[in-house]
Amino acid sequence: MTQALKAIYRNGAFILQTAFELPEGTEVELLIQSPYVVSPPISNTEAKERFLRSLVERMQQNPIPLNAPRFTREMLHERG
Repeated sequence: MTQALKAIYRNGAFILQTAFELPEGTEVELLIQSPYVVSPPISNTEAKERFLRSLVERMQQNPIPLNAPRFTREMLHERG
């Protein structure tokens, strides 16, 4: 079952903004949607090239599985 819930991260915990009951021990997966999670820029050209090569290698070693869930247009453009 897939259920979209909104939460705020505060003091090391995710606080739900929507009432929802889950059985104790239920495993959940979080998708972070925040403009505040940004890596610092890499100013050194050689370091940037190494980083990009490493990133491409990791992406090629970990392709998206063919049976991965598909996002709908509405899910991708959901506004909160």
